[in-house]
Amino acid sequence: MVSLACLCLVVVVVVVVSGDPCLIISEVNADNPRLDTTEFVELYHTSGQRASLDGYTLVFYNGNGNIAYKVLDLKGQNTDDRGFFLVGSVDMLPKPAILLPPNTVQNGPDAIVLYHTSAARYSEKMNVTSHGLVDAVVYMTRRTGGAEFLAETLTPGEPAFVEDETALEGDESIERCLLSEDRWGFQVASPSPGQRNNCTPPAGPTIIPVITELKLGGGQVDGFVELTEAPAAGPLVLVVLDGKTDRVSVSVDVGVTTTRNGLISTIIDKNYMKGDESGAVAIYSGRATDFPVGSPLSQIQPLDAFVFAGPGNKPSANLTETLIPGRQSYQLSNRQDTHSFNFLREGGFYLSRCGVATWARDPGVFWEAPQTPGQPNQCPWPKSCPHSIVIPGGTDSPSHLPPWGNSDFLINELNTDTPGAAEDGEYIELWHPSGRRVSLQGIWILLFSAHNNKPYREISLSGHFTTSKGYFLLGSDRLVPAPSLRLPPNTIQNGPDAVALYRSPFGPPSATQRGIPTKGLLDAVVYRQRGSDKEAQELSKALTPGQLPLLEDPEVMPGDEALSRCGGLYPFDLSAFSVAAPTPLRENICPRPHPAPEGVVISEVASGHWTNHSQQRAFVELHGPPMTNLRGLVLTVFDQERSRTVIAVPLTGSIDHDGFYVVGNVTGADQTFPEGSTVPVRGAVVLCYDLFSFCRAGTALTNSSLRDVLVFSENQQLLSSLSTTRGRQVIPALRSVEDGPVSLSRCSCCEVRSPSSWTSSSPTPRSTNLCPSSAFSSHIDLCLGPLSREWQEQSGNCSGLIQGKRVAEVADYLEQRCHCGISALYLQGANFSCGSGWLRVWGNIHALSDHQKALIIQTSHMNPSSAQGDVCSTPTTDRYTSAASALGLQIGLIVVVLLLLGLGAALFTYFYRRRRPLDYYTMELSEHAEGLSDL
Repeated sequence: MVSLACLCLVVVVVVVVSGDPCLIISEVNADNPRLDTTEFVELYHTSGQRASLDGYTLVFYNGNGNIAYKVLDLKGQNTDDRGFFLVGSVDMLPKPAILLPPNTVQNGPDAIVLYHTSAARYSEKMNVTSHGLVDAVVYMTRRTGGAEFLAETLTPGEPAFVEDETALEGDESIERCLLSEDRWGFQVASPSPGQRNNCTPPAGPTIIPVITELKLGGGQVDGFVELTEAPAAGPLVLVVLDGKTDRVSVSVDVGVTTTRNGLISTIIDKNYMKGDESGAVAIYSGRATDFPVGSPLSQIQPLDAFVFAGPGNKPSANLTETLIPGRQSYQLSNRQDTHSFNFLREGGFYLSRCGVATWARDPGVFWEAPQTPGQPNQCPWPKSCPHSIVIPGGTDSPSHLPPWGNSDFLINELNTDTPGAAEDGEYIELWHPSGRRVSLQGIWILLFSAHNNKPYREISLSGHFTTSKGYFLLGSDRLVPAPSLRLPPNTIQNGPDAVALYRSPFGPPSATQRGIPTKGLLDAVVYRQRGSDKEAQELSKALTPGQLPLLEDPEVMPGDEALSRCGGLYPFDLSAFSVAAPTPLRENICPRPHPAPEGVVISEVASGHWTNHSQQRAFVELHGPPMTNLRGLVLTVFDQERSRTVIAVPLTGSIDHDGFYVVGNVTGADQTFPEGSTVPVRGAVVLCYDLFSFCRAGTALTNSSLRDVLVFSENQQLLSSLSTTRGRQVIPALRSVEDGPVSLSRCSCCEVRSPSSWTSSSPTPRSTNLCPSSAFSSHIDLCLGPLSREWQEQSGNCSGLIQGKRVAEVADYLEQRCHCGISALYLQGANFSCGSGWLRVWGNIHALSDHQKALIIQTSHMNPSSAQGDVCSTPTTDRYTSAASALGLQIGLIVVVLLLLGLGAALFTYFYRRRRPLDYYTMELSEHAEGLSDL
């Protein structure tokens, strides 16, 4: 059986091209052994004929930066007479139509994209875009990542293809092959430039037996079934079912003695498997005695199945939905199909497995082809087109993926128990956080029964897609709106049971894992009926550890109700679900949230990695009004090294009578961290209100959801998104505590999200924090140089310094020399004066203990060299005074100026009179006037 290293489909669909031929990227060889001198990109027109390439553009993207490094306008070019077109190295044979220098096509993580729109839109150094996208391959040569953004933009829902260098000896290429119906994928194979790809369907021994060839008889011709050998599967039985009655027509034990080249052939009597009727062929584990003739269709899931419909005959919905859920039956006819050749002869229909899909129970992998018993199948070159995207105008739609990386599928809504006995309104709704159309390739849903802790139904969703809003619905066939994958009525059990969602590209999760599978688990919901919670303990322990099963309580709402995701997007989190009105394929209608708790802040934080002391424990202490209900608050922890949130704890319960609530790995904690999780060395702790919103450190949280934060990280992006004072953080100072564990404690309640409110201290969970005290104060007298240009511009006025809260900068200056935990809290008893950009600090500085006091005294007596220019050798206390002294000085200066002005006026008058002669005429008039006045 051919193993696909990875599947990569162009899955976003706007225009589905089925009957008309199209242009696709057929093969890529980006990495040659030693020197890259035979690189190439092969395009193929599915008409198999000569076709014009006018209007097409080929763009090569570099995954390092996600920008274009090569753009080729294909205007004026044509495919050859067989539909092939090559772009490649000059040493290539056959010679490419467009020649490239050696080592042009990068090895990955990269992408090659075919567009069909104006070539003027594309140029080198441009950012990656999906505008006008027709086809794309995103690839890398190692499993180290780096192509996530390219894959999300160009092939959403599918990871980048990994070209395994060890898959083949010598050179290998990435070749496109038809998976099933009109769905395509890629596999590693020997290079075949200008030739049809070597798309070999599964052959030889496999883990799970699959049907490889069928002959549906007609008249006197017996039927024929060929399947792969799977020794590990145990005894097998082949069952033929009637398409009208859903009953067993014949059952045959599959004998391993008939093995030939890893294939098993079985002849079926001519009275069954008639090509002019409808029916099914299924392979089960077991014996023929388990499926007696005339017995009804078993609800046990087959290993593989093929359902067919003759001309004018249609199998029952129950047969199709049970054996091949979500697939279409194979329609037998005499017409020429778009992707197969009709080999209907007098002897019946000959069908071969030609699609290279690794999943089973899909008639879409079969084409009509010549019968080759015991030999590899002879499959024609497909003539269908993959689902493709063409955006003729407008701008690119923005990505809606959450920035923290949790971008995989989630169970969004679950309705397992509908009113009435019919149970024909059951459904399971999935949702992709991108809110866009995404492929469900490799996704499985397993329905577990708590009675035996085994899946009673396994459903492959490969080949399906979400809606344009990211929803996918599977449910009863009478459900409105119609589900994409229909199930027989009363399929989903009422509980105690579970629904689990997996990513498992190489078969059902239960095939490779014993017990309850957990590898590849994306999300799970364990649910129950009243009084049945204990019966689901094993399912809960494996799928949703530490949580009680959900109860879909029929008494909560009149009529029908569902379990709806309402409280966040964390997988395996049952607290996110609420009983609400059913809303299939629509936004959930959730209960109104409780009012957000007020006055709750982060009070103390400790990491288990900050010291090696035996008592060092990780915890987060909250403080708030006693008995405050914490519902709706979420505590998250961000790890700088891993660049993501590592803990997300929805808080439960209430603040205690003393005003404390502790989460972590300490004795008496109200909640513990998830197993294996702790507070990192560098990161952030965030408290937010998250009943209906995302709460992830490192994201742009709104002020309405973000309640408090402590950043102990140098990550500038984290600081800018979380801290009100950008570029500021609190780093634990281990020297502040002598030979003991260390925590960060809040010592000022007045300003949330301010680093000035915190200090390093000894841990005190559930007790009053240790904060700087005047009992351990010491005297300082420092003259500091200009710490910033802004200080120098505001020389002589220290009020702006205090009001602007730049005291923290003085504290930082001291802390850089002390490393003993000094913050603005320590300078509450200090005085400031400044002028000409110099700052004097004198008075008392507080401390936590005698040990820290000694460190501060040692720092205050440090005398850096004058070359540093930031500390005066002799404090200039006579030149710089406080703000009050400065005001008195200003008043005194005004008085002096007024006195000087008066003295100046008197001197001016004196000298003026002496220099001018006397006017005797005026004097005479004055004397006469005086005589008249005397009269």
